[in-house]
Amino acid sequence: MSITIRRAVKEDCVRMLELIQELAEYEKEPDAVTVSFDHFVDCGFGEKPIWWAYVAEVDGMVEGFALWYIRYSTWKGTRLYLEDLLVTEKMRGQGIGKLLFDKLTEECKAKKYSGMMWQVLDWNEPAINFYKKYPEVNFDEGWVNCSINF
Repeated sequence: MSITIRRAVKEDCVRMLELIQELAEYEKEPDAVTVSFDHFVDCGFGEKPIWWAYVAEVDGMVEGFALWYIRYSTWKGTRLYLEDLLVTEKMRGQGIGKLLFDKLTEECKAKKYSGMMWQVLDWNEPAINFYKKYPEVNFDEGWVNCSINF
């Protein structure tokens, strides 16, 4: 098995959206993905990209990705926000998630970001256990997520 971690390119978007749908189904929200293909592509590869990603290819097939954007904290400065880290169900346990996560930490250090943030569902024990393998990961208690949808 040959695993390659590389920057996502526009041609990866079809596969990435398939994996995003797989993630939505895993998170019990199969109808929650409403982003259009064109909007997704434009936001990642248009004139002013607002997200970036690494993909994990296994024997030439994209089997995982990590998508992020930049956020700013008035307390901490510039930080990478990990929107999604996903490895296909059939490829979990092969070290692909670790390769993607480690690549993100390298990105943070190279760009001198003050850190990386993300969310994990409280019932997603496999993901929580994955992050617990990193001694530097902090789990914030006491925060409530808020949003407005338009």
